Amino acid sequence: MEHPCGHSTVCDLSERPADRRAGFARWLADKDCTDCWKASREADTESKEEWLAGRRAEEQQAAAEWAERFDMPPLEGSKRAVDWGERSRHQLMTAAHTALVIEGSWTEADWTALEEKARSVGRAGWWIDQRDAEGPDLVELLDAAAERDHGTENPFR
Repeated sequence: MEHPCGHSTVCDLSERPADRRAGFARWLADKDCTDCWKASREADTESKEEWLAGRRAEEQQAAAEWAERFDMPPLEGSKRAVDWGERSRHQLMTAAHTALVIEGSWTEADWTALEEKARSVGRAGWWIDQRDAEGPDLVELLDAAAERDHGTENPFR
């Protein structure tokens, strides 16, 4: 059979029921050969991985700049957990500020008190666990944070 990629292949369709062979042969003929399909898929995976790595680097840079600007303490955990936790903290804090202050009725004084609570949670895993939370939920989540979620370097304990 001739494929759109320009290659020809021989396919044994004897294992298929007779009434399904013609339709399957047409379907196969509309697809690239196996080698071209695999090469295309590998290229897609590499480009997706490159895109994802670039996106994560951008998010990590934004989280680091934000943490420095707002005097957020470093998180505790493995390197991978800390990076992920910093991104999660940044996203959740930004979403909470938008919902509570910019779109809501909170004052900057209200927000400052919440920031202090957020600074006291130093375990990266806690922030990772909250990554899917909605911004307004941050108040309740911080109130519920267990003692183990507060970092060892926390001056507020």
